Amino acid sequence: MDLYQRRRSTNYVALTVAMAAAVFGLFWLVAILWTLLYHGLSAINLELFTAMTPPPGSAGGLLNAIFGSIVLTIGGTLIGTPIGMMAGTYLAEYGKNNGLAQTIRFINDILLSAPSIVIGLFVYEIVVAQMGHFSAWAGVVALAIIGLPVVVRTTEDMLNLVPNGLREAASALGAPMWKVVTLIAYRAARSGILTGVLLAIARMSGETAPLLFTALNNQFWSTDMNAPMASLPVTIFQFALSPYEDWQQLAWGGALLITVTILILNIVARALATIGTSKR
Repeated sequence: MDLYQRRRSTNYVALTVAMAAAVFGLFWLVAILWTLLYHGLSAINLELFTAMTPPPGSAGGLLNAIFGSIVLTIGGTLIGTPIGMMAGTYLAEYGKNNGLAQTIRFINDILLSAPSIVIGLFVYEIVVAQMGHFSAWAGVVALAIIGLPVVVRTTEDMLNLVPNGLREAASALGAPMWKVVTLIAYRAARSGILTGVLLAIARMSGETAPLLFTALNNQFWSTDMNAPMASLPVTIFQFALSPYEDWQQLAWGGALLITVTILILNIVARALATIGTSKR
């Protein structure tokens, strides 16, 4: 009886500590979101989406920064997604546990946990320094490297969840390996792979540090990929540090916009993952 009571007491203490830690973390999350909503909602208006970033003391919006973020994120996604999917496919379908696959997994784990500023410095050395100037292309490369390991890991994990019986049935019918992968494995894992792509986009869209070393910023509208280009995270960073109240207000509006975008992407990703799991 003493042992039973002691175990119950230990369990109660552990549960209390765990709940207190969860409430503590949730409190700060709610506080951050409330502060963001309190300051950011007043900055959300039509001008925010239709006007360029202004000089100090003038009215303006974040149109060029929003456009630049969309261009850079799409570019990084178009480069990082196919490379990540091919690498993940090799790890799940071809390499399995050979030496090359183990090396790729090790490097991918490092990239997943690498600080984004280090990736920005790396791209600065191999792209910006070689070109002699900042450019949107350099920003695209940096974002592609950031999103790449997320797509690799998700693609491998989702393909590993596909039952081998599907592959064996297709192979028994005489289908070559590439058809088994593209027509069977990909179709069965497409929801999970798409979830990984959306998570990679969410991560890329909020990065600031690598863009400071690559795309830099531009206060004007620009479609030239060989020149510096504005982006929402960098603009928020610069405006938030400025002494001008109108710039700070735009920074709050941009921060709220980026937070809502990332929240929507994560909700869609989780919904797709749930759909994929229920189908299996």
